[in-house]
Amino acid sequence: MIDLDLMSDEQIKKMDSEYCSFGDTVHYSKDPKVFRACEGSFMYDAKDIPYLDLQMWYATCNFGYKNKRIINAVIDQLNTMPQITPKFIYDYKPMLAKKIADANYKRFGEKGRVHFNIGGAQAIEDAIKLVRNYTHRNGMFAFMGGYHGRTIGASCITSSFRYRERYGHFGDRAQFVPFPYCFRCHYGKKCENCDFYCVKQFAKNFESEYNSFYDKATGECEYKAFIAEPCLGTGGYINPPAGYFKELKKVLDEFGIMLVIDEIQMGMFRTGKLWAIEHFGITPDVMTFAKSITNGMNPLAGFWAKEKYIAPDVFVPGSAHSTYASNPIGMRAGYEVMSIVEEQQADFEHDIPIKSARFMEGLKALKAKYKNIGDVGGIGFALRIEITEKDGFTPNKKLCDAIQEEGLKGDLIYNGKKCGLVLNNGGFYKNIITLVPSLYITNEEIDMAIDLLDQLFKRFD
Repeated sequence: MIDLDLMSDEQIKKMDSEYCSFGDTVHYSKDPKVFRACEGSFMYDAKDIPYLDLQMWYATCNFGYKNKRIINAVIDQLNTMPQITPKFIYDYKPMLAKKIADANYKRFGEKGRVHFNIGGAQAIEDAIKLVRNYTHRNGMFAFMGGYHGRTIGASCITSSFRYRERYGHFGDRAQFVPFPYCFRCHYGKKCENCDFYCVKQFAKNFESEYNSFYDKATGECEYKAFIAEPCLGTGGYINPPAGYFKELKKVLDEFGIMLVIDEIQMGMFRTGKLWAIEHFGITPDVMTFAKSITNGMNPLAGFWAKEKYIAPDVFVPGSAHSTYASNPIGMRAGYEVMSIVEEQQADFEHDIPIKSARFMEGLKALKAKYKNIGDVGGIGFALRIEITEKDGFTPNKKLCDAIQEEGLKGDLIYNGKKCGLVLNNGGFYKNIITLVPSLYITNEEIDMAIDLLDQLFKRFD
């Protein structure tokens, strides 16, 4: 039997290099970091050095590491009924579905149902099935910069070619549309006076049948759904300008195109609302969720859809299925998370914007101090630092990578003690540090984050 307390980090890494596939994302880094514990907003290494985590398992642990309430609910489920085939029903599945459906009815005024699976990509796959089942077409629009997963189906609508290039032909690849990334506008426009030029360019596709998308004679569109992250996640935590989605939705409604909103990364109050799309005043037809629905305690995902798309006589039994789709541990954790959301909604809606403003004030001070910061922005606790050359615009991936690695050395100093900083990057050029703290991050931890970021940028200035 292996004694983990006696194993060194080097032994663990050696075992990993010999027995584990390099096909996951661990080995993006040539020397992956080993952690031994976590709690609240922190990870801990073998020396018990704390690392303030500003990525929280890619927005999977919105409610903090080792959240006692969620852990206790999972333990209770483990001791009650931890396993059951999805052939049968048990209490927490419909109870969780009701909480999500009720929350959406309250927000959107639409009756709908919830379908469960495991993992964000699987939820996307099932949402694609729902769209195809209803429309009998397989074409979809998606955003440049959008990320929806790495299964074959999800890769078709994820914009990055590198996720597809090794796997042959993808006949169902989405038609990609520029995201309104105002700092680096695809059309070279300025947000303050462009009058939603990007939406107008999208609408031009439907002016003539010879643009290939739409037949005016029949009123049929080849692409029957648009899948969108309300704010880009892996694309760099970029939020659209106010009014963008309302303008886009007008076009979609005119030509009978469903809107599928991907809340896998931005949901569960990441942006200060239960769902990020709430900020933009529109109602989706379908909405996927995953990640923080269980605070990372067990894989669970799914989608909510309007009744007309998911009614039992439309999306019939067996339309989508997984052995673990309604696993009791995930359902119980999800139920506890949604209970927390219901009980603490007012606190989240009040506190997150205030704390976000405090964080943004610190980021703006760093931008004023360092020429390698071209832009800062975001919404709620989905924030970003765009790292550039000293011209303030040219992407600087090399520096972005170096800052992340430097934060993992564990040799930063705060209040006289050693500590580290866990960061993640994203963006079209992988030059954006994405800041995704716990929803419970304290003011002191926000100030700590700014101080540690300051130390890191100073090392490379």
